[in-house]
Amino acid sequence: MSTGHPSTAEPDLAARLAAVTGRLHRACAAAGVPSRDVRFVAVSKFHGPPALSAALEAGQRDFGESRVQEVQNKWPPLRERYPDTVLHLIGPLQTNKATAAVRAFDVLHSVDRPRLAAALATAMERTGRRPDCFVQVNTGDEAHKSGVPVAGAPAFVKECVDTYGLPVVGLMCIPPYGGDPRPHFRTLRALAAASGLRQLSMGMSADFETAVAEGATTVRVGEAVFGPRPRA
Repeated sequence: MSTGHPSTAEPDLAARLAAVTGRLHRACAAAGVPSRDVRFVAVSKFHGPPALSAALEAGQRDFGESRVQEVQNKWPPLRERYPDTVLHLIGPLQTNKATAAVRAFDVLHSVDRPRLAAALATAMERTGRRPDCFVQVNTGDEAHKSGVPVAGAPAFVKECVDTYGLPVVGLMCIPPYGGDPRPHFRTLRALAAASGLRQLSMGMSADFETAVAEGATTVRVGEAVFGPRPRA
């Protein structure tokens, strides 16, 4: 349990953050993309306030979390100190948490089914908040993973926009572990283009350079910044 006091690990975290930023800048240069056009989300789920404070003090402002309650518990005082922080929901979302998620997050990366789209639309109407939304696509057709099937993605994007009025800005995917991610990134890029979407949330610690080369506009990097994830 964290005490909130400075940790000896904090200087290491700042160095890791700088190293990832350097990798991202080099990847953008290689792809011919301005680094300002690729958003770097530091995946901070399960990490405590000392680590988050260190990242914030080092200049990081975009953070990824997977649980509404965790955000409610640890982020309010930090956001008071750093009001320009942007919180991204990167995990699956239950429909009964839609209103809480719309209140807590600024970007939602895991819209993946009509019931959730409907719940989010109601929540946005109720709260007056409209977080940017990414439709999650299960590019590997993995039974254990969230996301709309590739074949159903165009129709679902259209439903989210036309039926539910969601502010869909792009697509997100998590390629199968251990394989070549490039075909999955290319599939996501083609699907986004077909739906007229400009943003692609793809790429994590091990493969974000490849994602940038394939058109990523948001990368989600956790372990390379914060080290191994603590047990939930």
